[in-house]
Amino acid sequence: MASFARRAAQIAQISCARTSSQAVSFTQRRGLAGAAEHHGPPKVNCWQDPMNPAKWKEEHFVIVSLSGWGLLFFGGYKFFTRGKGKNEEKMVEAAH
Repeated sequence: MASFARRAAQIAQISCARTSSQAVSFTQRRGLAGAAEHHGPPKVNCWQDPMNPAKWKEEHFVIVSLSGWGLLFFGGYKFFTRGKGKNEEKMVEAAH
């Protein structure tokens, strides 16, 4: 019976040692947790420095870029289809 108790105590010590060594290795792996720290010059809002897109925040650059492309496509569409709608309206009025 005493040997059984000693064996159980040894197993408990080994399992405690394993969990503590696992906890130590887990905390050591967190050395890269500071990846959110920014390096380089701070980013600014697009309206604070409108002539320097390299300093803009990423989300502002995306919004301005997509808006610019949208205006370019819409402007091109309106430029190349500018006379078609008015002629069709005139034809419809003349037929009545």
